[in-house]
Amino acid sequence: MSGTLEEIAGGDHAAIARAVETADRPLIIRAIAADWPAVGAAREGDQAIAAYLAARDNGKPLTVLVGPAETGGRYFYSDDMRGVNFRSEKMPMRTLVEQLLALRETADAPSLYAGSTPTPESVASFAAENPLPIDTGVDPRIWVGNNSRIAPHYDMAANIAVVVAGRRRFTLFPPEQIANLYVGPVERTIAGQPTSMVDPDHPDHARFPRYAEAERHKRVADLAPGDAIYMPPMWWHHVRSNGALNVLVNYWFGQRPDRFPFAALMLAMHSIRELPESERQAWRTWFDHYVFGDEAKGAVDHLPPHAQGVLGPPSPQRDRMIVDYVVGMCRSGGSG
Repeated sequence: MSGTLEEIAGGDHAAIARAVETADRPLIIRAIAADWPAVGAAREGDQAIAAYLAARDNGKPLTVLVGPAETGGRYFYSDDMRGVNFRSEKMPMRTLVEQLLALRETADAPSLYAGSTPTPESVASFAAENPLPIDTGVDPRIWVGNNSRIAPHYDMAANIAVVVAGRRRFTLFPPEQIANLYVGPVERTIAGQPTSMVDPDHPDHARFPRYAEAERHKRVADLAPGDAIYMPPMWWHHVRSNGALNVLVNYWFGQRPDRFPFAALMLAMHSIRELPESERQAWRTWFDHYVFGDEAKGAVDHLPPHAQGVLGPPSPQRDRMIVDYVVGMCRSGGSG
């Protein structure tokens, strides 16, 4: 299955909206932002896009990750996994782009990377001047740096990422490849979500032999300024950014803030994983019956609505009941 992704043209906005709404796999949207003023500035060169961002800087400090030259731009754990291989500094956008321009002619330059900054907190006018032609209902986040490599990770929300300056290569793996990606710590992460321990650019097949199977299922997207990629939730992606000054904006959307699937996983690990096998299999039948099975949504249809309680259909009242029920069980040691 390894190969490239489906592509659609960026000019048909209705088709893009339909594709994003129904897609269950990543796709490339070519030239969706070709007419953005920011992309136009990037086409004029590093100086122009730097000036564009600096002119819109509101002065608020960004968190900038700084990786020594020997890391090759790969932001990751330290060798002993007791820390990370980079440090962080605070600086406004204007200072960041000035430093990136100055580093262009520097041998063994460090890697600088400011990621996931909401545009209202850095370049407030960006969204209005560079509108995405489909409505995601969220503000874009901006990512600015030089050459970098971000370990494979996933997002819980749907994601549209638009390249403004430089070039980016996304290497993607479907969610079912998790066992072949050798996931790192979940509570001590690089920048949010757990990451794969494998470096897709230099995989160590002796240490990570199952990764060879993940490689068979990977998809690759090479994006130029104005291009975008849509990624459904939970797809793993490694991101390589090339250019002395590269810029990306992304839109995370569709994730409900009152849903906690990862917390459910952690509770299941705590309460079920170490049980005797016969009990684990019994709990598997409960999860299939109420959560994963084809008939899970109708599992309580035999009860009258007033008696369904926490097992009933979604509603604000039912959601509050579930949270209160789970919190009560945790506080009482599981006795309800």
